[in-house]
Amino acid sequence: MNDTTQPFLSHLEELRKRLVVCAIAVGAGFVISYIFSEQLFSVLTLPLTEVLPPESKLIFTSLPEMFIVYIKAALIAGIILASPVIFHEIWMFVTPGLYQTEKRYAIPFVLFSSIIFLIGALFGYFIVFPYGFKFFIGFATEDIQALPSVKEYFSFAIRLLLAFGLVFEMPVVVFFLTKIGLITPEVMKKYRKFAMLGAFIVSAILTPPDVATQVMMASPLIILYELSIFISRGAYRKRKESSQKEEP
Repeated sequence: MNDTTQPFLSHLEELRKRLVVCAIAVGAGFVISYIFSEQLFSVLTLPLTEVLPPESKLIFTSLPEMFIVYIKAALIAGIILASPVIFHEIWMFVTPGLYQTEKRYAIPFVLFSSIIFLIGALFGYFIVFPYGFKFFIGFATEDIQALPSVKEYFSFAIRLLLAFGLVFEMPVVVFFLTKIGLITPEVMKKYRKFAMLGAFIVSAILTPPDVATQVMMASPLIILYELSIFISRGAYRKRKESSQKEEP
């Protein structure tokens, strides 16, 4: 076995160990969440039920549908509960490729990644959901009644929550990519106009065709991008200082 194959296999073994730890953490979170799956789903549907007409309710059209939805809700909640462990394992996997002075960022990385993901999901839940669902329910008339399906609503809501959570991770991702040298603050400044255009395109796709709602979605994305440039600048400067100190 040559020298290049051995490091590759060792990386695969390390990745396997990290994935096993993540799977165990998600499994534990799933078990805990399933105990409260009914309450979790009630909270998830609250933004919709508050804008439904008084006599309207969510429906399910197949016998195992609610059970499957509860399973999925517990799984998603389990992933969220396990997110600190997941982010920690990600950091530990990439740590060997970092400078010694950069390895101390493990705890801040885990902490901020988890908090920012949660903030993004909460932003979608409390800010975007009420306006979006009110818009969609507004298409109901005297002859047309809204009968949202449990399965369809759950899939739609979870996709949006995960999208908001991941989008809000932008500053953390930019910090990491700058540390490993894949991007620089100059590159981010160069593509600022495209990022702003992309923010409004994403907002138009994820939100109803209402200007106010789209601005509410696009504004945080633009702010996050500007914040990411600032973070990238600091990370880039620290990386250059660290590389200069560790050079023989």
